[in-house]
Amino acid sequence: QGLPEPVKSWLRSSGMIGRPFIRLGRVTQTAVLKMKPDADKWLTAKAVQYTTTEYPAFLWTVDVQMNGLLNFRGRDKFESGKGSMLIKLNSLLKVMDESGGKIDEGALQRFLGEMVWFPSLALSPYISWEQLSASTAKATMTYEKTTGSGIFHFNSQGDVVMFSALRFKDNLPESRRYEWIMNITDYRTFEGIRVPAKLVSTWKLDHGDWTWLKLEVTDLKYNENANPPGF
Repeated sequence: QGLPEPVKSWLRSSGMIGRPFIRLGRVTQTAVLKMKPDADKWLTAKAVQYTTTEYPAFLWTVDVQMNGLLNFRGRDKFESGKGSMLIKLNSLLKVMDESGGKIDEGALQRFLGEMVWFPSLALSPYISWEQLSASTAKATMTYEKTTGSGIFHFNSQGDVVMFSALRFKDNLPESRRYEWIMNITDYRTFEGIRVPAKLVSTWKLDHGDWTWLKLEVTDLKYNENANPPGF
């Protein structure tokens, strides 16, 4: 009852009403990405993410092919209010290992935006809502002393069409927040829930836009169907 009207409309259109709360999700993805704003080449990638909602956390692993000889494996993690990023070249040579307050906040904002795959998360006690207009609502999440927020944009049918947040782009002392946008371009239904299947991620930087990721969800499992192998 306490949700903003556009959020209520989204929950209805998603097919979430009357279904069990989502506790665990496994998202399988394909993607193309650019590592730098001035890069000419799109790199291909495959990724799998596990997300839990009762105790908010995600583990995203991605394999990116750079050329015929080189690839790198990345891991983005959020757990207990803390985020971390790790990249290894050819799965051996560590080229990035980042953590800290800016990473914590950015990881929490990513978790918040990915609510679009787990609609029942909108009712979680660690998320508060503020209606901004008939088509926008701001969500703020606080967990284990880490806080972040973002704005969900809805169309007249109740679908989320965009998520935006002010995120730290880098993990340097002088780093500042820039607008990070997730545009949704297509929907699919998985296990009866209608969710975004194609997304485009863009940083709004001083020198122009950097569209760095185009992602497609190829499979999405919930709860018992999402258990990792061996569970």
